[in-house]
Amino acid sequence: MNQLTRKLFMSAIVGFSLLIGSSNINAQTAKSLNIIESPTDSPLKQLVYADLPFEMSAVKQPSFPQYTVNILSFGAKGDGIKLNTQAINEAIKEVNAKGGGKVIIPEGLWLTGPIELLSNVNLYTEQNALVIFSDDFSVYPIIQTSFEGLETRRCQSPISARNAENIAITGYGSFDGSGDAWRPVKKDKLTSAQWDKLVKSGGILDKTKKIWYPTAGSLKGALACKNFNNPEGIETNEEWNEIKPWLRPVMISIVGSRKVLLQGITFKNSPSWCIHPLSCEDITLNNVKVFNPWYSQNGDALDLESCKNALIQNCVFDAGDDAICIKSGKDEDGRKRGEPCQNVLILNNTVLHGHGGFVVGSEMSGGVKNVFVSNCTFMGTDVGLRFKSTRGRGGVVENIFIENINMINIPNEPLLFDLFYGGKAPDELTDDDKQEKTDLMPVSIETPAFRKIYISNIYCKGAGRAMFFNGLPEMPIQDVTIKDVIISGATEGAVISQANGVTMNNVKIITQKGPTLQVRNTKNLKVDGTLYKDIDSKGRMIEFK
Repeated sequence: MNQLTRKLFMSAIVGFSLLIGSSNINAQTAKSLNIIESPTDSPLKQLVYADLPFEMSAVKQPSFPQYTVNILSFGAKGDGIKLNTQAINEAIKEVNAKGGGKVIIPEGLWLTGPIELLSNVNLYTEQNALVIFSDDFSVYPIIQTSFEGLETRRCQSPISARNAENIAITGYGSFDGSGDAWRPVKKDKLTSAQWDKLVKSGGILDKTKKIWYPTAGSLKGALACKNFNNPEGIETNEEWNEIKPWLRPVMISIVGSRKVLLQGITFKNSPSWCIHPLSCEDITLNNVKVFNPWYSQNGDALDLESCKNALIQNCVFDAGDDAICIKSGKDEDGRKRGEPCQNVLILNNTVLHGHGGFVVGSEMSGGVKNVFVSNCTFMGTDVGLRFKSTRGRGGVVENIFIENINMINIPNEPLLFDLFYGGKAPDELTDDDKQEKTDLMPVSIETPAFRKIYISNIYCKGAGRAMFFNGLPEMPIQDVTIKDVIISGATEGAVISQANGVTMNNVKIITQKGPTLQVRNTKNLKVDGTLYKDIDSKGRMIEFK
């Protein structure tokens, strides 16, 4: 067994063994989830963390007392009609007051409003438990929060926790966020029949007749947004309430919390992003599934923001936007927070759809470092490995290690660095958006930097452009190593622009047209041992050996 295989094998064993430390997972449950039982201080666990390309302590897992309550005891009724918000939250409060334990949501169809997790509580869903969140906007109060890296106001999330410790959502159940009641939809995302049906259902169209909004308030909120999806110029509470339908929340908001576990459950149809841990430490996602419609605006699966010590493994993501995304705040707000996203393990995950399979940015102003991604599969994501930012962000992304990624049917780039990101999906970019900007700007705290990135053992069948490096003239993409890569069935070869210190070894690209590699405005490029010290704006075409 070679070192790489051993590391992947150990990571699978250790990741599961970490979760056994929680008293809510018994031997029978472990067997049904294919969990290998081992003590939490096993030599296997120590070995996998020792083998990482950076120093990282083991992700701490929550544990819970044996105390258990059932939401039925608090008057809950699983008929899909009764609103169970009070019953579920009272059960959580009681377990928290007793010092911790488990709140059971049994089999049934449970309609509810916002659920607030408290410290030392494991919200456990039994088989065939389906929790559906109300589509009544009035049950979601407007709160101060952070969204897309900026401090703003949004509606309260269907599931939230703030400054909690030792919390979990586990079991076998499913949560539906009723996202269709909140989300705008673009005409070009649907078939003609689907669009006609949507328009006839109600709602309102924008002036172009190409975007459907569920309410007039939602459209008004969209028109107030100049900086992505955060409205500006809305001052009074009355004005905020007018655009309440636009303030669609992330489905799971976990802020400032420690020892967090999500395991075994399914999340579907989130109003906006699905899972958003912010400023958390020691967070684990294991065997979690996320399903959002491919047309869902901002329907990210996971946005891990400014978190420390995270383990994301054995999950399936099907997203309407980015799938596994690493963030750390946006522009001045992110730099002021100053919390990098760091020490993250992403192992053995599958992504079915999404704008990107694994993504860093574009909100990365607090920095991103020490991320290890291994043994993941992307099937039909717009982009495979996606790094994105823009001028004004600031922040440093470094020490990113990616290996053993298999991809098929990637319509754009399997590997993309875009430092001129404008908020659009790859298939929404116009020729003007794609045009390289060559003006040299002063370097400042607002200048983002991407460096020390190592990518190996990547296989992709079916792609658009094989790779695209689009760095800033004042801050090129630096020190990127790519080795043992095969991209077949690409419509175009790789393009490298505004980079310094890129090394490519044993890279094979099979294209339908053009050269396999075009390079311009790049220094110190090494291809299979041959060094190209300075390639100017006129460019150069290089064929891989």
